[in-house]
Amino acid sequence: MTEIVLGVGASHSTLMNTHWAEVDHLPEAHAFRDGLAAARDALAAARPDAVLVLGSNHFRGMFLDLMPAFTVGVGEVLGAGEAGTPAGPLPVDPALARTVVDGLVGAGFDPAFSLRLTVDHGITHAVQHLLPALDVPIVPVVVNTFAPPLPSLRRCHDLGAAIGATLRADGVDRRVAVVASGGLSHRLPWPKWFAALSDDDRFLVRAWLEGRNSWGEFEVRRREIIRAAEPDINPAFDHRFLDLLASGDAAALAALVERSSADIEAEAGNGAQEIRAWIAMAAALTGPGGPPAGATLAYAAMPQWLTGMGVSLLTPATLEHAR
Repeated sequence: MTEIVLGVGASHSTLMNTHWAEVDHLPEAHAFRDGLAAARDALAAARPDAVLVLGSNHFRGMFLDLMPAFTVGVGEVLGAGEAGTPAGPLPVDPALARTVVDGLVGAGFDPAFSLRLTVDHGITHAVQHLLPALDVPIVPVVVNTFAPPLPSLRRCHDLGAAIGATLRADGVDRRVAVVASGGLSHRLPWPKWFAALSDDDRFLVRAWLEGRNSWGEFEVRRREIIRAAEPDINPAFDHRFLDLLASGDAAALAALVERSSADIEAEAGNGAQEIRAWIAMAAALTGPGGPPAGATLAYAAMPQWLTGMGVSLLTPATLEHAR
């Protein structure tokens, strides 16, 4: 059977790629980057045959003309290449991706799938920094975190549990790691698509609807809108979430996944909806031996990147107990 060997949660921000010089003097920026490097090394040491990457879409690969809750790339996967992230074809494991889709359908989910999926930094930022040689095939699972209505936190937890169960039961001898990309607390100057109140709001909604074949045409103004945003970071929320993962506190996780999207946004910003990927990753790593053992490798509240930036490492209980 497939062995799930490691889980990684990592925040992303393209500003880390494009505006590093602005934060190079800050110890907390280096601490976060060092945490990513430690997770990269742990991932390499785990020797996965494939990496399942759970992440978000920022309206560069998926748009408001069609917005599934969950989408699995089962064929060609292309990086959008924005802000210095990987562009063009990425290494993929189509057979594993089809197994995941079949397992999710069998578990009562209705995932979308794509034979030619474009992913943006919601997937590729993690790939860039955790698999820099691009030498391990991936299976991307894109979770809708920005176009309401969003899948509930509970639904994302159950999706991750179904992925974990599918992998453990597939009868194939391989090693798989699970990476979650996104969050933590932050607020993007993005409107709800049905409540565009300002010129900037209307511009963004038009970009999200019409950008499928021309998202680059919207990019300059879009970036200006983001760069003009005021930071809104909640370190207390971030630390509680990271501590929950590190402790393997099943009761606290059960309470968290019953919270509403509106509740999460009010406390930690619309960008915090990306914790769905982390919740799914933790659920996938929770197996017959119980919840995974966790460790927080880095945390930095980075107003320059608008985001609470964290790195978490999870080890399945069966592997931890064997040490």
